[in-house]
Amino acid sequence: MHPLFTLPLLSISLLATPTFAKDTGYAFVSSENDHIVTVLDGKTFAKVKDIKTSKRPRHLQFNPDKTLLYAACGEGASIDVIDVATLEVIDKIEDVEDPEAFDFSQDGKQMFISLEDDGALGILDVASKKMLKEVEIGEEPEGVLTSHDGKSVYVTSEVANTVHVVDIASQAVKANIVVGERPRRFATTPDNQELWVTSELDASISIINLADNTLKEKITFAPEGFRKEDITPVGISMTRDGKTAFVTIGRANRVAVVDVVSRKVTDYILVGERAWNAALNKDESLLFVANGLSDDVSIVNVADRKVTKSVPVGRVPYMVVVDD
Repeated sequence: MHPLFTLPLLSISLLATPTFAKDTGYAFVSSENDHIVTVLDGKTFAKVKDIKTSKRPRHLQFNPDKTLLYAACGEGASIDVIDVATLEVIDKIEDVEDPEAFDFSQDGKQMFISLEDDGALGILDVASKKMLKEVEIGEEPEGVLTSHDGKSVYVTSEVANTVHVVDIASQAVKANIVVGERPRRFATTPDNQELWVTSELDASISIINLADNTLKEKITFAPEGFRKEDITPVGISMTRDGKTAFVTIGRANRVAVVDVVSRKVTDYILVGERAWNAALNKDESLLFVANGLSDDVSIVNVADRKVTKSVPVGRVPYMVVVDD
């Protein structure tokens, strides 16, 4: 968990007397075509509010203390800042061309952003909202993750089928790891030994050994009755104990359940159409799944691995995060 970083001046003025709303239990869902972030009550699953954002919000991420939620808006060329207490957009980081995903440095002072059009990893100063540097990497960068030790940033290139390892101190690429076709998103094991990477057009996850940045092995998904081209992994959510990974497999309309130690797929959970991304709540009893083609969120009971409710949200929901 990164320490709280300095907020932009506009945010400070609007939050001079903040109402702390940490652990609201709300689930936030970005919807690409309606340009909104939908807020759901985490217990009743009722809609609390639709927050209007810039165009095409996708990636969502909280600041370290979860008082702010950042939304990357690709067609709006901005990253919108939402106050979790008021459920309003209170600031914007503008003139960021086609931001895909992002993560923060450990001290919260820098934001690392995948810039799809530029084929680069942008390094942005959060306080000034100025781009410090663009590090050239493979085409169509997507997933971004800061390493546990804060020294590196991992970023996928969908076209190059590569995970790039960028050294934060030198702002240079120090390793390139070839993985499955069209890599998308990341998860690290709690022991910080492995980096798991979904590959959308390879129906697989690539497992990288972080000790030497080499490809260790692959896990392939093959639910019965589906062609490989319909099995499109994107999102991944791993339990805190590192024993189970939940992987959304897109057009197969399912979430794969993977035993991390044995590398075995133990179940496929039927959800909505084109499962994009998923997030666990704090006690890991529920998994929220954003379904891009059925315009809803599936709420999965983790204990019995069944959908308990499907909740309509905006058009083309992409990502879900939970504040608890």
